[in-house]
Amino acid sequence: MNWIEHPVRLTGSVVELLPLDKSHFTPLEQLAKDARIWEFYSVDPSRSCTFLEVFDAALKEREKRTQYPFVIRHNDSGKIIGSTRFTEIQPQHRRLEIGWTWLAPEYWASGINLECKLLLLRYCFEQLKAYRVQLRTDVLNQRSRKAIEKIGAQYEGIFRNDMVRENGSKRDSVYYSIIDTEWEAVQVHLAGLLRQKIPGI
Repeated sequence: MNWIEHPVRLTGSVVELLPLDKSHFTPLEQLAKDARIWEFYSVDPSRSCTFLEVFDAALKEREKRTQYPFVIRHNDSGKIIGSTRFTEIQPQHRRLEIGWTWLAPEYWASGINLECKLLLLRYCFEQLKAYRVQLRTDVLNQRSRKAIEKIGAQYEGIFRNDMVRENGSKRDSVYYSIIDTEWEAVQVHLAGLLRQKIPGI
């Protein structure tokens, strides 16, 4: 089942999400060199070899229809400022995950992450008619956990020893979700947060 029809472009007031392709690798790799971005990831794409492995793999996973990676383009400047993707795509269960969302640090706390999540969730629930969208993060990543909770996702629990980091240490992951019956309220809440963060949109 081809649930997500390529190409998908999601346009907001501040950013546009474009399908990842190899022409985006150069600007993304430059942004990814800031190691602060990857503090709580299981891999560290600030190194060129790892970056290429991770993003080449994302394109291969899109071909297999298990992931759908995007780049985040800033509308005013036209610059690529980060990336995000759908993962764990399971059309038979009408569920998927939003993950691998990262921005250049200068755009942290800017409201751009809120708009990205609104665009992605709107596509999931209104276009794909998804029943469930999940999000997960390292249990130690308090900034990410607060951001996920802020948008209205429901805490579901902690998966112990969920992943193995590059250094061999074990990572516990905390899971959240939004389901179809919650989407209307979450959308209103998220749109309100976005207007507070970026007045006039």
